[in-house]
Amino acid sequence: MKVRLSSLRSRQFLVFVAVGGLCALVDIGLMQLLIAGGSAPVPAASIGFVAGLLLNFLLHVKVTFRAPWSPTAALRYAAVVLGNWAITVGFVAASHELLASALPGKVLSLPLIAANGFLLSKYWVFE
Repeated sequence: MKVRLSSLRSRQFLVFVAVGGLCALVDIGLMQLLIAGGSAPVPAASIGFVAGLLLNFLLHVKVTFRAPWSPTAALRYAAVVLGNWAITVGFVAASHELLASALPGKVLSLPLIAANGFLLSKYWVFE
């Protein structure tokens, strides 16, 4: 497996980021809609997160990478999501400890998890 960092300047990477943005909007929008409809925040956030995650996977399968769906790809994708979550939590915790604010850590983690998610998806999940 030869990883090319030039992949991060490709059209495919832009599609990857756009899909992520769209799915974030679905996640947040559904959460807000459910809360406005009377749902409790935690279940609403959970439902929004799962909906965004499933849409993200399906769009990456069909649009970004045009790869066949497989249980192996789904498990690998879940591993990438878990890894990116751990990176985000690490940045947030460090930022909270050093700067007394979680937001800088969250913002700083975004480019790293976008690059990590794309490269692992391209060269491992949907190979």
